[in-house]
Amino acid sequence: MPTVRGTPDHGDAWSRPWQRAADGTESADCPDFRISRRVHADGDRAVADYRLTAEPGYRFLWAAHALLDLAPGARIGIADGAPVRRYPDGGDRWTPCAWPSGLDRIGPDDGTAVGAVVDTRQVSVHDGTAVLRPAVEAGDQPVSVALWRNLGGFPENGPYRSVGVEPMLGRVFGLAAAGEGDAAVVPAGGEVRWRLTVTAHTMTDVPNNQKGTRTWSC
Repeated sequence: MPTVRGTPDHGDAWSRPWQRAADGTESADCPDFRISRRVHADGDRAVADYRLTAEPGYRFLWAAHALLDLAPGARIGIADGAPVRRYPDGGDRWTPCAWPSGLDRIGPDDGTAVGAVVDTRQVSVHDGTAVLRPAVEAGDQPVSVALWRNLGGFPENGPYRSVGVEPMLGRVFGLAAAGEGDAAVVPAGGEVRWRLTVTAHTMTDVPNNQKGTRTWSC
């Protein structure tokens, strides 16, 4: 944050030193905002509570940048028909479609790389017997799930395999291209709060179409 693509690449916060308080809250100061988070366990869930403080009207994007090592046959679970913005390359241009549109199945490396932003607040990732369920809650702020499906298609001079499944605030990859309602906006009170939850569990049986796959890691 405050952007995924654009300048600075992947935003400001990831490259800043984070400070940890006695109560476990971690925070980082960036030129235009301060971001804080506190992570705790809640039963079988990991919960991260975030707080951003900035001038009212400040617009931003945020994404939980989870890159997963998924085997061929893994599946991304989102409700059929969810609106999708599909990004064919690394730019800001996108085309509309509906989930799944061929994005849900993770196959072997095929030399493709595509991004998508799906209008949903939750997603499930299935790889063999392993299931990961991330979700985001942010009150009246726009939320979605970003997908980065790189099956050996990026970058041109050294492609690799990487799948990102990223709950986010906002509905675009680049803040500069965000239209009305596409970015989170700091209200008059000067702060935005949101919550990321992640649940992981193991199924007893492996679906037939995933026999022989390995589990995810991040």
